[in-house]
Amino acid sequence: MSEYKAPVKEIKFTLDEVIGISEVTALEKFQDTDNDLIEAILHEGAKFAGEVLSPTYRAGDEHPATVKDGEVTTSPGFKEAYHQYCEMGWNGITANPEYGGQGLPHVLGLPIVEMVEGANTAFSLCPVLTSSAILAIDSHGTDEQKNTYLEKLITGEWTGTMNLTEPNAGSDVGALRSKAEKQDDGTYLIKGQKIFITYGEHDMAENIIHMVLARLPDAPAGTKGISLFIVPKYLVNDDGSIGKRNELTCVSLEHKMGIHGSPTCTMSFGDNDGCVGYLIGEENRGMMAMFTMMNDARLAVGSQGVACSERAYQMALEYASERVQGLSLKTRDKSPIIEHPDVRRMLMTMKSTTEAVRSIALLNAKSIDMAKHHPDKETAAKYNGLADLLTPLSKAYGSDLGIENSSLAMQVFGGMGYIEETGIAQVYRDARINAIYEGTNGIQAMDLTGRKLAIDNGVHWRALHDEIDAFVGELPETDEFASIKRNLGKVAILSRDCAEWLLSQHNQNICNTMAGSVPYLRMLSVTVGCYLLAKGAVAARKRLDSGDSDQDFLYAKINTSRFYAEQIVPTVLGLAEAIKAGDELFYAIDKNNMA
Repeated sequence: MSEYKAPVKEIKFTLDEVIGISEVTALEKFQDTDNDLIEAILHEGAKFAGEVLSPTYRAGDEHPATVKDGEVTTSPGFKEAYHQYCEMGWNGITANPEYGGQGLPHVLGLPIVEMVEGANTAFSLCPVLTSSAILAIDSHGTDEQKNTYLEKLITGEWTGTMNLTEPNAGSDVGALRSKAEKQDDGTYLIKGQKIFITYGEHDMAENIIHMVLARLPDAPAGTKGISLFIVPKYLVNDDGSIGKRNELTCVSLEHKMGIHGSPTCTMSFGDNDGCVGYLIGEENRGMMAMFTMMNDARLAVGSQGVACSERAYQMALEYASERVQGLSLKTRDKSPIIEHPDVRRMLMTMKSTTEAVRSIALLNAKSIDMAKHHPDKETAAKYNGLADLLTPLSKAYGSDLGIENSSLAMQVFGGMGYIEETGIAQVYRDARINAIYEGTNGIQAMDLTGRKLAIDNGVHWRALHDEIDAFVGELPETDEFASIKRNLGKVAILSRDCAEWLLSQHNQNICNTMAGSVPYLRMLSVTVGCYLLAKGAVAARKRLDSGDSDQDFLYAKINTSRFYAEQIVPTVLGLAEAIKAGDELFYAIDKNNMA
């Protein structure tokens, strides 16, 4: 199959016409980010992804990272590609200019993340986690910590990791056992083991800055007693140079279903009581700082699902256009399988859902920019609430679709899809992890219904539904928009009603809320996805009416929105009953009798 091609035109249309990047670039901080710069960044990012990264994709799968004596060697081509990535400045595209970053808006950085993820998913995880470490240190670190670590992390000379999971503490982070003991000089000795640490050890950078959760001896139980520490692979001298090796080791690498090129490490800290760490933020307040990393990474993981979905669609479309099999039902001639209705159904499902969730993720990123930088406090608070609401949607719906659409793509390939040589199996295997790490999608759903619906008494999700309702009311009364108007209106009413019910159960039986959380996350995601695609369809119609010559692309935007409204929205209209069914039948069979 041909190499990955970043969908620049699609991304630019979404930025301009659907989520309104102009509102971000109008902010004082981003006024130098004009249309020419946006075009240049997107096209250069696409060029790097297609020409440099995509050719390394298969090598990472076929020749995974290896470990010997605690030292990891990455897959062929990864080290060279990483150095090019850093030299071109991609690593610090949204980072603080005070420490060498470019300071561009998050909504422009996220498309580059998607391109890198689409070109080589396993490779992308290293810069994604480095970006999250940069954000955590910049948000919560002391001036000394910022001056020590940020510049080298932003240049990519050093990389960052996130160390939460332990053998007995996965989703239940509060159960972690890693210890930290304060020393007379203000440093801490870290002791413990962490598992599933992405790029915990590798050969692409000269130092690795580990962000490690650990517990002080007198800390409260649970998450309230967790602190966050900066634990560098090599200690840093006062002049910023590399010092002695810290006492931490990569014990082993996991043998995984996918993302083979990404070294997933078991890390051991302080086996001989010599691992030095530095507190970031306050003692016992580590989860607050860690959530800065996690929310950033959750949006990136959702984007990774979009990227896998996009790559799968490109591969399926190319194969379906070339594979001749059977007679066309329309012409009765031998034809490529793209002429068959069911293949068209699968391709359009992939295309429409990928575009929908990309729009959600980009709106999520825009909301983060507006919340952080808008001068009006009320407007900033509105967007902060929207970002909170959209983050579990971006992560869970994005990662679910990466799995579903790569599976659909494999179906388009037929038997050849099950053969490794065609490459689509790798996309499916790589996509599968996204629904698991950075908080499983079940946890994202619980976060949405158990916490996000209740923030500020529900003002944010109600405001979003009000916005959708107003938009539906203004949709044109034409055949072209009839199904969009009808089905978006239906699902928006159901989504609002289900949200009210779920919120009402918080004080009656919270298990009822949690029982309906996963289907509700899907319903709300599809509601927002349909709304954003419809906004694109309206914009496309206006451009067509004004004489825009790009008719094929614009008609495709309208028809993709119509397909989503007619074929995807109806699949969630029946979820209301399941959402409101409560938890009774979940526990109707005794756990000892479930065999």
